[in-house]
Amino acid sequence: MNTKRQYSLPNCNLVLEGMEDVSGESANLLSGQLPMSILINAECHLLKSNQKLSGGSVFLSNLSQAVSNYAQGFLSGLFPADKASQSDTEYPKVSIAPVAETHLHRLTLEPKPDSGETKTEVDITTVELFDLVDAIDRFHADSSVLPNMTLDLQSVSKRYRKPEKPLAERLTPVLIGFSSLAIAAGALFMIPIPEITPIEADPVEQTTETEAEGSNPEASPEPEAEE
Repeated sequence: MNTKRQYSLPNCNLVLEGMEDVSGESANLLSGQLPMSILINAECHLLKSNQKLSGGSVFLSNLSQAVSNYAQGFLSGLFPADKASQSDTEYPKVSIAPVAETHLHRLTLEPKPDSGETKTEVDITTVELFDLVDAIDRFHADSSVLPNMTLDLQSVSKRYRKPEKPLAERLTPVLIGFSSLAIAAGALFMIPIPEITPIEADPVEQTTETEAEGSNPEASPEPEAEE
């Protein structure tokens, strides 16, 4: 019996069509659902780019490997040689590479040379890339779909790391920063401390206060001299 599994993300849908395993022993004990044991067709819908890639089990396996390897390199900054470009890889080959001077990633599907099909190239965004990674992860985590298809992931070797700058070149900006700070501190030290001059009271204000004291009505008059 034919069955379909779909892994939907906001920017990517992975749709798998295949045949169920009719063996009663392989049914899921909780849901009673029979697993998909044979893949008939796999479709990858990239919604934002409005593109669709499709193929069989080799396409799905190569797509999973290429996308997972590229995502690992994208996050770590270490890009090994693309395994999909090796001569022992079955067709159709799948590869991903960054597009120069953009934030896009070129997903390439290369068919068998004598198949008469043309090579397909799709430029996807980073959001589409990681939605595709998520869809592939969900597929491989689903034990009821193609349990015999595994994803071989290995950590990227440090030999792919770009050569680091020499120690003197890396320390130059730091030393320049310390020198500038020392010069600024010396310049501030040479500036004389400003003298503080006490503020004198305004003579006009003093005169006003004196007149106010002389016109005080509560002051008692001086006694007149007796004749």
